[in-house]
Amino acid sequence: MIDFDSLKYENGLIQAIVQDRESKEVLMCAYMDREALEKTVETGFAHFWSRSRQKLWKKGESSGHLQKIKEIRIDCDLDSVLLLVEQVGGACHMGYRSCFFRTLDGKVVGEKVFEPDNVY
Repeated sequence: MIDFDSLKYENGLIQAIVQDRESKEVLMCAYMDREALEKTVETGFAHFWSRSRQKLWKKGESSGHLQKIKEIRIDCDLDSVLLLVEQVGGACHMGYRSCFFRTLDGKVVGEKVFEPDNVY
């Protein structure tokens, strides 16, 4: 197991990329502090550090759209993590399966899987 102290945190945070384990679709990117990473390993569910709310949060804690951890990988520079997950519901707070649901020109290409007003 990689020592969490050997990871390269920037301002106490490390980038986390979340990918569906089966389809390989990139679902979202977020940040983790050491506590979020420890909680993720300990519970088997994704936890992150919210920069806007300045607090630890469990993905899906209010929506029920959890991310079950299947594998965690660390990149070669030790400055980002890849979470391979089983996504329950949508990953995006706007109701889409992935946060990457639109193209640069604004065309919606992703699948909407829930209505945010019904969840939050």
